[in-house]
Amino acid sequence: MLNFLYKTIHHGSYCTLRSPRNYKTLPFLTLRYISNTSNQPSFTISYLITTCGFSREGAISASKSVKFETPDKADLVISFFKHHGFSQTQISSIIRRYPPLLLSNPQKTLLPKLEFFQSKGFTSSDIVMILNRNPKLLKRSLKNQIIPSFDFFWNLLGTDEKTVIAIRRFSGILVEKVDTLVVTNVNLLRENGVRESGICTLITNWPRVITTKQVRFKEIVEEVKEMGINPLRRSFVRAVLAIRGMNKSTWERKVNAYKRWGLSEDEILVAFAKNPCCFRASEDKIMRVMDFLVNKMGLEASVIVQCPTLISLTLEKRLIPRASVIQFLQSKGLVKKNFYFPTAFEHVEELFLQRFVLPNKEEASELLQLYQEKMDLPE
Repeated sequence: MLNFLYKTIHHGSYCTLRSPRNYKTLPFLTLRYISNTSNQPSFTISYLITTCGFSREGAISASKSVKFETPDKADLVISFFKHHGFSQTQISSIIRRYPPLLLSNPQKTLLPKLEFFQSKGFTSSDIVMILNRNPKLLKRSLKNQIIPSFDFFWNLLGTDEKTVIAIRRFSGILVEKVDTLVVTNVNLLRENGVRESGICTLITNWPRVITTKQVRFKEIVEEVKEMGINPLRRSFVRAVLAIRGMNKSTWERKVNAYKRWGLSEDEILVAFAKNPCCFRASEDKIMRVMDFLVNKMGLEASVIVQCPTLISLTLEKRLIPRASVIQFLQSKGLVKKNFYFPTAFEHVEELFLQRFVLPNKEEASELLQLYQEKMDLPE
């Protein structure tokens, strides 16, 4: 009888349904349509907000991929993390980054991975940091992904310690396509004459670099070679690192920053080849250090060609305090006026104190006070 009713009715509004013309006895029908989607938050959304610290917008978005009608499973996951030393803040951060974890089986999916990391020498704080940065690790296969990736880098680096350091710095190496992406990039370095020690240094200290897409990675290696940097030198992999972190416009801006101090492009390239870290500094850092060395210390700008490491040193915590100590010693006649400052700047802390502070017993307390005052100045 009611097959004449319109199939389409408008959400949350009234609609009038008329009877067919030949149906004389049925009056106008006015119906109220009630939406199946309530204005009240679903259980999942409510749980994500109250238990996991989601914003309402975040909870609504997450609920599209994570849905549950009871808290049982999710509570087990949260209890698991708490039991293993994760704070509520850390748990909330992990769940916000990857909500599907709430549907995991803690004993089958989560525990074996934590036990694996612990067995390899990761500390509790390491594990918390790694999972907070990359919670999707917990959904990857331990047998087919995590263990094979760990073993690959262990075979390359030689020790658990170095492998752990690399993973702490970039846990993404455990989820990348090792057999294609990483192997291809490692082989490219080998084919170009980079020593195994250089490859290990790159992966241990800057593991993200080795996961660069093959086409881009090859471009970088070719660019470094064109600069005349010998692949047998340690600076080669550091140059790869520096170039990877810049586009061409950034490189040109930094070259121009050095040129403002009268350096030629050839001199700048010599400095880069010696220590590419001089290009990892920002333009502002380059200008401030050069200003200090040239205008405050009276050094020639070409000092950077001989000692490019100076650009990477902290101005406020290293260059200024040490310069103050040397200038004080010069004023007392304890250091020659033509003293070569970069020597003092480049020393490690212990050696600097042994050479310039402690031997001057009468002035030692005054020197230490001056040095500490400069070190404590706000940056």
